[in-house]
Amino acid sequence: MIEQRLSEQRGVGDHGWLNSHHTFSFASYWDPKQTGFSDLLVINDDRVAPGRGFGAHPHNNMEIISYVLEGALEHKDSMGTGSVIVPGDVQLMSAGSGVTHSEFNHSKTDNVHFLQIWIVPGERNSPPGYQQISVAESDKRGQLRLIISPEGENGSLSVRQDIRIYAGLFDGVEQQTLALDADRYAYIHVARGSIEVNGVKFKEGDGARVRNESVLEFANGEDAEVLVFDLRPLEVNHPQR
Repeated sequence: MIEQRLSEQRGVGDHGWLNSHHTFSFASYWDPKQTGFSDLLVINDDRVAPGRGFGAHPHNNMEIISYVLEGALEHKDSMGTGSVIVPGDVQLMSAGSGVTHSEFNHSKTDNVHFLQIWIVPGERNSPPGYQQISVAESDKRGQLRLIISPEGENGSLSVRQDIRIYAGLFDGVEQQTLALDADRYAYIHVARGSIEVNGVKFKEGDGARVRNESVLEFANGEDAEVLVFDLRPLEVNHPQR
């Protein structure tokens, strides 16, 4: 079953310098039916004005992923890490027992567009950590590239949860299938463009909970960039954070 959630059904936070669309309940947006899916708690689709951003603020016991679609995002944290991530980069900060970080648009002239994704970890109060990789466009073109996994398989980043995240780019005749174990869930998020999944049309910002499907077939993409989350089969009502 593919339970689609359309882009326009998401929560919206417009703060002038920040325009954010919330797939799941976040901050002032609260919907008791949208409190995450399995261990996936947050997908925020953020656009930040030039030179603006999120000042230093704390997190704990959360796996926080930043995935840049356009522009450049500057990251600093209390572990001493500093970086600027651009399209193709994937960043994973394990907040663990506690970390403070800031995120700013690195450019003084152009917006930055990125996804921030929160995963509930399988262990608590572990030492915080930081990882980053760059994935070439050719590695995602017409296929699903593993970018996050529990053991850091095939050059992916290692997350503290039983979850695998794939990223793919699809246009025209490019197609790919992803087999799902019978006892797994999945979540689909279309970050850009449009694509069909098992014959269901998705446009930018659309997502879907997936249950009881053995395979996902991606086809008929139009400048599409998609993330797929392979998840534990949990029906969890996460508290608002």
